[in-house]
Amino acid sequence: MRDPMAELPRILLVDDNPTNLQILSEAIQQAGWTTLFATDGESAIEQAVYSPPDLILLDVMMPGINGFGVCQRLKANIHTQSIPIIFMTALSETVDKVQGLQLGAVDYITKPFQQDEVLARVNLHLKIYHLQQKLETQNTLLNQEIREKNIAEAQLHQLNQELENRVEVRTAELTEALQTIQRTQVQLVQSEKMSSLGQMVAGVAHEINNPVNFIYGNLRPAKEYFQELLALISHYQQEYSSPSQALQNHINEIELDFLQKDLLKLLDSLYIGADRIRQIVLSLRNFSRLDEADIKTVDIHEGIDSTLLILHHRLKASHNRPAIEIKKQYGDIPMVECYPSQLNQVFMNILANAIDAIEEYNQQRTIEDIQINPSKIRILTEVCNNDRVMIHITDNGPGILEKIREKLFNPFFTTKPVGKGTGLGLSISQQIVVKKHGGTITCDSTLGQDTTFTIDLPTRLLVPPDGMIQPKRL
Repeated sequence: MRDPMAELPRILLVDDNPTNLQILSEAIQQAGWTTLFATDGESAIEQAVYSPPDLILLDVMMPGINGFGVCQRLKANIHTQSIPIIFMTALSETVDKVQGLQLGAVDYITKPFQQDEVLARVNLHLKIYHLQQKLETQNTLLNQEIREKNIAEAQLHQLNQELENRVEVRTAELTEALQTIQRTQVQLVQSEKMSSLGQMVAGVAHEINNPVNFIYGNLRPAKEYFQELLALISHYQQEYSSPSQALQNHINEIELDFLQKDLLKLLDSLYIGADRIRQIVLSLRNFSRLDEADIKTVDIHEGIDSTLLILHHRLKASHNRPAIEIKKQYGDIPMVECYPSQLNQVFMNILANAIDAIEEYNQQRTIEDIQINPSKIRILTEVCNNDRVMIHITDNGPGILEKIREKLFNPFFTTKPVGKGTGLGLSISQQIVVKKHGGTITCDSTLGQDTTFTIDLPTRLLVPPDGMIQPKRL
């Protein structure tokens, strides 16, 4: 079918009077439409079948096949039955108009023509026709109803129905487009986050890991050298028990006894600090797992521990609150097939949100209240049905209202102030758990009580060709 919106509307003029054709043609062309001509019924039918126009202005009184006969044959042909037909006639009898409308015409124009009226009627029915091409099934039912009613009621009903259908279709299209855009944006943000994390870890590995390993590796022999020097000094003190006054003054000035005792402690603390940095770098690499973009079998507890180490600075005590306690209740769970870096991102999003909720809640509490009911996050893991693992992350923050909890996983929904949250963390987490791992993620909370996020994962993944795993129905 030719797309009527792809080019200028074409109007077929059917009249055996050349003067009428000329008048109508000039008016239609001035309106920006294209005109086609036929001077009798047979040629009108042939032209409409060969190249269907967008609308037909059809004279009733013509030699050979009259307008009613032409209309009847066009409406009986599946290729032309949807073309709107406007009768042109000098007849004023109601019975003739009813006959034409019953045959399928959409309107009547009475001769002599009023140019503005003709253009207005043609323009109206062109718009209706274009809408009918998009809503063909619905309009078939509507046209059947229109033929059973009088002219005024039928036209009003048709316009109202078409408007409602058009709004409904447009709303559905916009809703689908919005959902597609949101899914795309979430995927882009997720990819950008992981890319940024990879760049950060690569930078840390390059800029920190090598010099820290150098320091860490040399601290032990340095300690041995200092122990030998201290042993030498001790030996000198035994051999020369009566140093000169100048040497004794220098010994007192540098507090040699204290220096000998504290130096080894200082080296031990440097060793512990360097090892701490190495562990942080290792945890960053374990968290991002840049070398494990494919499915791997991993220990879920390692991913959680790495995430907690990265968030350690937010968990420790500050000047205005005690530390947030982490209570780990790890079950005897099996190794899990997963995308490690993406799953670690889920743990990061949920734990960071829990810390945010606790910090916001603590701003409303006094130090005494916090000491009586300390802030804590509990992490519990367990096996379910031998082929699934469950991770429960619970915080004792303020809780979440039901109307907010229903929107938690919607893209771009956030309760945080502008600039402090994108509203994508939980939406991305849901996509990772559900689409990539075939699991489920739920939130259980009541205002004023604990909030628990539960992640349910299969221990083995079955990856379909599109890479998206459908969640198992429990």
